[in-house]
Amino acid sequence: MTPLLLAPLEMLYAAIVRSRNARFDRTPPQRLSWPVISVGNLSMGGSGKTPLVIYLARLLQKTGLQPDVLSRGYGRSHQTIARVDSEGDAERFGDEPLLIARSAGVPVYVGANRYEAGRLAERETPRQGIHLLDDGFQHRQLARDLDIVVIHRSDLQQHLLPAGRLREPLSSLRRADVIVLRHEDTDLESALSRYAAEGSRFWRMRRTLTIPSPTGRSVAFCALARPDEFFQNLAAAGAGVVEKVRFRDHHRYTAGDIDRLAELGRRLRCDGFLTSAKDDVKLDAAMRTRLNAVAPLQTAQLTVELEEPETVLGHMRKSLLVRP
Repeated sequence: MTPLLLAPLEMLYAAIVRSRNARFDRTPPQRLSWPVISVGNLSMGGSGKTPLVIYLARLLQKTGLQPDVLSRGYGRSHQTIARVDSEGDAERFGDEPLLIARSAGVPVYVGANRYEAGRLAERETPRQGIHLLDDGFQHRQLARDLDIVVIHRSDLQQHLLPAGRLREPLSSLRRADVIVLRHEDTDLESALSRYAAEGSRFWRMRRTLTIPSPTGRSVAFCALARPDEFFQNLAAAGAGVVEKVRFRDHHRYTAGDIDRLAELGRRLRCDGFLTSAKDDVKLDAAMRTRLNAVAPLQTAQLTVELEEPETVLGHMRKSLLVRP
């Protein structure tokens, strides 16, 4: 349906968002013993939030600090609060928490109640650490000491759900302490400044997609919020893609999915399969064996790096020192 036809539902959703935020403005949030740095966005995924969480976890580790990550674990089959086993599976822990645990090498805790997940982290860790709240901008039940929001260029042209992808309007940026833009989107800073609170800062990040070895005829597949962007980045990284297969975001792969991909690769005589790191963690050993029997499976790794990391660290330290 077009945004015009969905306009009445968008207006209803906007009213619900306003009411929800007004309620949280009046209600003190729960506060953990350790500082909390929230990383979130306005839209339904695809902004680079997860790679940024991984980067910040590594950056904090390098300074001798002890970060962990608190995540909802979207789509997981188990609802109990738990620490993610990096050797576990995405069905139990969720694809993004598992990816963070494997890539950042820090403790990751999952649970719909992030406050209780944080309390578990604090009980299990002998010395004080820092919580990174993954996808935390809308999770206002938990107090945070620094609120970071990652913006995608398309957010400035999007409608609210269900007419578009925005979970909150741009005016919600007044709650953000930091707005993160891609290096190529820094021209948006002036437009976003009108929504930001006085004193908020802008960070810039560079994104890099790397492929282990170039391919000439690959079948690329993913279950991401912005699949076309992934395929465009593959081409920019030098991959030759003969077929692109899209699944819905957070899709849980089945044996049937893999059989169809393998048959497609065989029919097209591909020389490799390419997928994202977020998809890779959802493939079990049998699925990998099935694809590798046709052509090598490779994972394209998306990494981000913030410009002026020492300035970023200084800003984070200052925010954490003045916590209530």
